[in-house]
Amino acid sequence: MTRAEIKGTLAALAVVTLALVGAALWAWYDGNRGPAEIHLRPDDAQAVARGEAIYQEQCAVCHGANLEGQANWRERLPTGRLPAPPHDRTGHTWHHPDAQLFDITKRGPAAVVGGGYESDMPGFADVLSDDDIIAVLSYIKSTWPDEVRRRHDLINGPQ
Repeated sequence: MTRAEIKGTLAALAVVTLALVGAALWAWYDGNRGPAEIHLRPDDAQAVARGEAIYQEQCAVCHGANLEGQANWRERLPTGRLPAPPHDRTGHTWHHPDAQLFDITKRGPAAVVGGGYESDMPGFADVLSDDDIIAVLSYIKSTWPDEVRRRHDLINGPQ
């Protein structure tokens, strides 16, 4: 190979490498929005009303019309999977920061937890927009007692 051919090959490899790194970073960023970008709006009446309607349509069949979850939600089913947990104050939804709740809803618990974890809950990325997911989570948070909401705000940290 001539020196010009080597330079051309190296330049092509550099372009391909940069394109692959850029695509990987874009894919990572698209699926991993940071906590600073996810803010629930439990005091926004419009977001809460919209979230409640979406929740009743998309989530209530498993998590209950009143956020009560499925019976014995801490005990594994014969499939090894866990029943749908409640999203009211008795559950553990409020133990997770906004960004994690968003990620679990968008990608599904199995994708977030990884390591072969199985869940009956799918991701909703192909069903709900990001704003829809935030509205649903805002509705859920709006139903929690003030003390639970304050504790959840502490988990989120300063915003």
